Formats: sequence, C-alpha cells, structure tokens
Amino acid sequence: MLESTAAAIRPLDEPAMVAAGELHGRLTKPAGSLGALEELSVRLAGLAAACPPPLPEPAAVAIFAGDHGVHAQGVTPWPQEVTAQMVGNFLAGGAVVNAFARQVGASVTVVDVGLATPLPPAPPVPAGGPRLVAANVRPGTRDLAVTAALTRDEARAAVETGIRVARELIDAGAGILLTGDMGIGNTTPAAVLVAAFTGIAPAEATGRGTGVDDPTYARKVDVVRAALARHAPDPADPLGVLAAVGGLEHAALAGLILGAAARRVPALLDGVIAVSAALAAAAFAPEAVGAMVAGHRSAEPGASAALRHLGLDPLIDLGLRLGEGTGALLALPVVTGAVRVLHEVATFDSAGVAEK
Repeated sequence: MLESTAAAIRPLDEPAMVAAGELHGRLTKPAGSLGALEELSVRLAGLAAACPPPLPEPAAVAIFAGDHGVHAQGVTPWPQEVTAQMVGNFLAGGAVVNAFARQVGASVTVVDVGLATPLPPAPPVPAGGPRLVAANVRPGTRDLAVTAALTRDEARAAVETGIRVARELIDAGAGILLTGDMGIGNTTPAAVLVAAFTGIAPAEATGRGTGVDDPTYARKVDVVRAALARHAPDPADPLGVLAAVGGLEHAALAGLILGAAARRVPALLDGVIAVSAALAAAAFAPEAVGAMVAGHRSAEPGASAALRHLGLDPLIDLGLRLGEGTGALLALPVVTGAVRVLHEVATFDSAGVAEK
C-alpha cells in the first residue's frame, strides 16, 4: 500500500495553474493584491488539475494518538496516561480542537495508533460527533534513547494506517484533510525527525514542548543528540528513519499526507508533529509537497526549520504550540477564502468595471 500510494502522487497540473493565474488577473482587484492567497489558490488549482479548484470542504481533522518510550528519559513532566485521558476528552468534545472544529464545521476523527494505557470509559457521543478508530499498532514506541522506537514493519503499519484513514475520509466526502496529534513526549521524536531530515543541529530542532524548565530542556536536547548519534538515521530511507526515531502518530500522519496527495486533496498541516511527519512524506514522495498547506508557524523551532526545508510558508503565526490540529483549524478559513475568490469574485468584464 505504501509504495503504490507514493507512486500515485503526481506533480501539480501546470495548465490549471496557468489558468488560475490568468483568472486572478481578470478579477476585480489589483493584480497581486491578495498576496499569498493568490499563490495558494493557484497551487490548489494545480493539485486539483482544475480551475477553479473545488472548495476545500467539508473539512476533516484526523487526530492520531500514540505514546512514547522516550518518556522514561524525563523529557516532559506530564505523566504518560494523559495521552489516553486527552483522547477521552477529544471524544467527549471538551478539548480546544473540538471547539475550533465546531467553529469551522470540521469533523473530528481520533485514531488510536499507539496508546500505551487504556482509554477511560467513553461518554455517549451524539450523531456526527467525534469518532474513534481503533488501529493500535503497539502500545507506545520503545525508548529511542536505548533502541529503535519501532521495527520497520511497525513503522510501515502506522504509515499505512494513515493512508487508510485518508482514503476513508476522502471517500466519505472530505475535501480537505487536517492533521492532528496527541502524544505526551512526542515533541522529542519530532525534534529528532526534523534534525535527521534537515541536517540542523539538535538544539535548533528541539523546543520546550509543553513548556519544560531549563534542566528538562537541556536533558531533552541531550536525548535528541544521543539518538541521532546512536541511530544515524538516513534521510534517503524514510521508513528506516521513522522506525528508528519516530512515533506511531508521526508515521501515521506521514501516511495521511501521502494518502491525501495521492487523491489530489489538500493536507492542511498543524504544528511541529505534523511538519516533522511531512518531512517523512516528502522523502517517500517529493511531489507530495504540492498537496501540503502549512496552517501556522508553531512556536517550536523545529517547525520553522522543517517548513523552510519543505519550501512552505505558514498562513498564520500566533505563537501556538498546543498541537491537536488547532492551528490547522484556525487556518482553514484562510484556505477556503483563497479558493472562494476564484469561484465568486467577478471579472472586470462581467462587472463592468474599468481596468487601469
């Protein structure tokens, strides 16, 4: 499944992009006045191979949840059982991601790809509310500071879980997929992934995650540095990188992005977990970058480094570092607006407006 999905990803359609650019030139606005929105709408036309591209709706956010053996290294003060507790909160509709999803009308799918602790009893979920997909590959990763986090087969299983979720959501009608994540300790493997794929120094790739103190941050940087030295991950072997130092949610998010790109549906990226996964997706299939839209600039430094490596500019910059898919959801109206312009704004001819 992984290889066939990557092989199905094609370059952006140049004629559709040219047509979108020409259409922008005829709309009742000064040329270039919408800035980055014009470039985005042109790129989405190329992704859809249509001008105008379809409106990116309905939206579906997929939250992949997993735990991490590296938690044992003291890289975060939060107990590991919070991952499962927060999944319960997602399913009850009580998290920030739920509030933002309701605001923009996005569906919420939570995928257990690697929880290490049992979920709390699930409350009744109303029709159309968040849903849970049980796809646990293993109960958390191994400790990447000691050994490989996953086997290659486990990493593949997680990637292919993401591909299957993408297919299911698109088959159900989703016009855009948004990345979400939950995993206590997951910014540590994200930092290792960013350093592995971009070549930046461990301290540049590593942030404070949930807001750790100075001693914990120093320990976290040491763990990232030691993991890179121990595993020597090869960016030309993305499956091997994910197996050695990734998380189950990182691998699944890479699969979600690949699945979206193969179906020519945009993948709206959230924060550092998503963009570290996007680096792996781009290593599997470089043309997958054409489907990626950077929702926001995370406060985590590794996120900016990853976006530079991918050549993506974030749509909003609010200093967010929550994860869950929250930044992507806030950026969704910007993406929709960029496409709606091509559908609804009059041309100078049709509106009877004189050009300069």
